[in-house]
Amino acid sequence: MKRILFLTALIAGLSTGSVPAQDKTKDANATLTVQGLCGMCKSRIEKAAKAVKGVSTANWDKENKELRLNFDPAQTNPGAVSKAVAKAGHDTDKDKANQAVYDALPGCCKYR
Repeated sequence: MKRILFLTALIAGLSTGSVPAQDKTKDANATLTVQGLCGMCKSRIEKAAKAVKGVSTANWDKENKELRLNFDPAQTNPGAVSKAVAKAGHDTDKDKANQAVYDALPGCCKYR
């Protein structure tokens, strides 16, 4: 009987003292137009976007040339992500990649 009471008390204590799940509702969404052509571009663009602190997801659509973002607006903004993607060699609707960085992209990734 003591064992049952102990387990009941333990379960009740764990359920009231548990850590709440992270609230993803405060994430903001944005879409950027990003130039690219292939799967290597997709990997590079998404990696550059996800490297920005506060970005939780980044998905680039090759057909529409759109990068869809979820991010914490307290930590970053679409402008910072745009700059990071341009730094990786891909023009966005807000920033243009440096010519030397663009020239260093593999041939299949040259969209200009």
